[in-house]
Amino acid sequence: MDIEPGEYAAVPGCTDLYCLDTGMYDTANYGAVYLLDAERPAVIDAGIGNNREYLFDALDDLGIRPAYVLPTHVHLDHAGGAGFLAERYPDATVRIHESAVEHLVDPERLVAGTREAVGDQWRFYVEPEPIPEGRIDPLSGGETIDLGDRDLDVHHAPGHAPHQVVFHDRGDDVVFAADAAGIYVPQLDVIEPTSPPSQFDLHSCQADVDAIRDLDPRYLCFGHFGPREFDDDLLAGYKRTLSEWVEAVRRKRAELDDDGAVIEHFAEHAPEDHIGVWGEEKAREEERMNTRGVLGYLDYMEGREETI
Repeated sequence: MDIEPGEYAAVPGCTDLYCLDTGMYDTANYGAVYLLDAERPAVIDAGIGNNREYLFDALDDLGIRPAYVLPTHVHLDHAGGAGFLAERYPDATVRIHESAVEHLVDPERLVAGTREAVGDQWRFYVEPEPIPEGRIDPLSGGETIDLGDRDLDVHHAPGHAPHQVVFHDRGDDVVFAADAAGIYVPQLDVIEPTSPPSQFDLHSCQADVDAIRDLDPRYLCFGHFGPREFDDDLLAGYKRTLSEWVEAVRRKRAELDDDGAVIEHFAEHAPEDHIGVWGEEKAREEERMNTRGVLGYLDYMEGREETI
């Protein structure tokens, strides 16, 4: 979906569903927020929060006053704007996985972890607005959110992060995939891995992909770069990509025996097509972050093996 930052467009073949480009990281279409104009309207994901006026303007233009704010997970590129939405719409209920509630109520540790994970890219972020605990209705997976004229089924998807859920609108047969299906890059028609520190888990990520494949929806609404028609072969390919990515980091660690050197190796060798789409800085920082996440996962797996 090719839209400019601050613009929104209807998702083809779906009822009263819009995708907004939040202008995240100064990269066109990278930050996708979904506006669902249901009987009880919902905003799915909330962006970083720095360009929240884009979101507010789109909601005003569409005449939407959200009843629900639904961050798919608490990473700040998805939930950073949730507190600003809650402040602007005092009657809205925020629903997020139960393990993430404390981070919305008191974001201090979340901010510290994000600063460490994203490095120099923190300049694109803002300090999130805390949300009173009474405004949050926690999710665990298995619930159905009643929007009046449609329902959203909630599925726990903990591979990318233990606090991630995906939503399935069975009426339009749309899955809001968050990062559970990776980062779809429409210019390349591929799904790229997202493996941020500190809780990436390869096998759980692959199980999440299989769970989405089992739902077999018509559309996937990715957390980045917008919606796409569902393609089972594309998701099967993403499972292989995840394995290959983890193995590449494993091999490079064995070769260099220096985690800092491993991180810089992948940053220096960021794929040229990624640089062409995201720009050099974002592409290299993405490699750094994803490599750190895999190294942490490898440490975790090594620790498990030592205790067996």
